[in-house]
Amino acid sequence: MEAYCVKCRQKREMKDESPVQMKNGRNALEGKCSVCDTKLFRMLGGPAGDGETRPAASKKKK
Repeated sequence: MEAYCVKCRQKREMKDESPVQMKNGRNALEGKCSVCDTKLFRMLGGPAGDGETRPAASKKKK
């Protein structure tokens, strides 16, 4: 899987990938850059939690 490396400033192949779950319930992959060993993080698509969608953001009145 590819992810953007901040240090290399390019998309790089991720090594030592491991799935993680973020605080909001979404899934992600965490690994290392294959060139410089910087920590890489890639968020995966899909709804948060168990299939529930988040409510639409409401506009705040001033």
